[in-house]
Amino acid sequence: MNQHRLLQVDALRAFALLGILAVNIWSFADPYFASGVNNPRYAGGLDVAVRFIVALLFEAKFYLLFSFLFGYSFTLQLAAADRAGAAFRPRMLRRAAGLVALGVLHGCFLFYGDILHLYGLLSLLLLFWYGRQWRTAESAALLLMLAACMLVVLGVVLMLSPEAGPPELKAVFAKVAAFHANAGSTQAFIMDEFPSTVAFLMFGQGPSALAMFLLGLGAGRAHLLDGVDSFEQLVRPILRLGASFGLGGALLYAAAAEFAPGGVLMIFATALSYLTAPILTAAYVVALMLLFESRYGARVIAALAPMGKLALSNYLMQSLAMALLFTGYGMRLCDELPPIAVLALVPAIYFTQMALSARWLRHHAYGPAEWLLRAITNWQWAPQEAGAQPPSR
Repeated sequence: MNQHRLLQVDALRAFALLGILAVNIWSFADPYFASGVNNPRYAGGLDVAVRFIVALLFEAKFYLLFSFLFGYSFTLQLAAADRAGAAFRPRMLRRAAGLVALGVLHGCFLFYGDILHLYGLLSLLLLFWYGRQWRTAESAALLLMLAACMLVVLGVVLMLSPEAGPPELKAVFAKVAAFHANAGSTQAFIMDEFPSTVAFLMFGQGPSALAMFLLGLGAGRAHLLDGVDSFEQLVRPILRLGASFGLGGALLYAAAAEFAPGGVLMIFATALSYLTAPILTAAYVVALMLLFESRYGARVIAALAPMGKLALSNYLMQSLAMALLFTGYGMRLCDELPPIAVLALVPAIYFTQMALSARWLRHHAYGPAEWLLRAITNWQWAPQEAGAQPPSR
C-alpha cells in the first residue's frame, strides 16, 4: 500500500473535519440555525457577514467531501480484506452495523444531527455497487444528485400549498430552554429531536451522500488521490467550473440563506446547490492536491494527516466539545455568543484536536473510536500500541 497515498487521504479527511465543525457548531450555538428565520439577537453587519461566509464556503459542501472520502476508503477496506485473506462482505456488514450503533449513541446523547448512522445504512447500498462497472455507478450518482434536487423542488410545492404556514419556532424556544437547563433536559431534547432528524438526513442528504460514495468508489478504483498526475487533464476544467458554476451556486445559496431564509428563493437555491456544491467540493479537493504537491505540501500533509487518521474519534470529540460549551452538559452558551465569537471557536477547537491527534498517535495505533470500529469489523481485538502490527485474518 502506497503510504504517501494514505497520508494524502488522511489529510483530506482532516480538511473535511474543519468544514464539518464550521457548520455543525451552529446547531449548538444558534437555536435559529436551519429554522427558516435568522437570529434576531444578532442582526448587525458583522453578524450577517459571518453567517454569509459560513453559508458560502462551508454549508452543503463538506459532508459531500466526507462522503466522497468514505466511498474512496471503501476501496482501501477492500484491499485490507484481500491482504488479510478475509471475506469482504461480512467485514463490511459488521462495519456498517458498528457505524449505525455508534451513530445512534451519538445522535441520542450528543448531537441529533449525527451522520454516522446514515453512512452505516448507505454503505449497505455501496456493497451492492462495488462489484459493478464504473459507468453504471457514475450514471447512478448523477441520477441521485438530480433526485436530491427534485426532492427539494417538491418542498417548494408543499411550501406553496394553502396548508403551509410560517416557520415553526417552538423548537427554537425549546432548544434554548433545554440547553440552558441541566444535563437531563439537554439529553431529553437531543433524544426527542434525533428521530425526526434521521428522516430529514435520509431524504435531504442521503441521495447526495450516496452519489458521493459512488464517485469516491470510482475514484478509489482509479487511484485518483495518488497524486495530481493521475487526473492532470481534469485539473483546469474542475477549477474553472468550481470558480464559476460551483461558486455561483454557493453565492446564491448564501444570499438566500441570509436575506431570504425559509422562503421559496431559499428552497430553490438549496435545490440548485445539490447540483453545484459537488463541483465546488471537487475544486476544493483539486486545490488541496495541488497544495500537497507544492514546496509546502509535505508540511501540510504531516500536520493534517494525524487528525484525519483519527477522523471518527475527532468527529465525535467535536460534538462533545460543542456540547460542553453550549448545552446543559457544560457552560450553556447556546444563544449567548455573537457569530464572530462562534466562528472564532472553530479554529480553537480544530487546532486543539490537531495537536491532540499527533500526540495520541505517538503512543497508540488507532483512535478510540477507530479501534472499536476496527474490532467490530474484523471481529477481533487489535493492539493499540504505536507500531504494533494488527492481527491478520
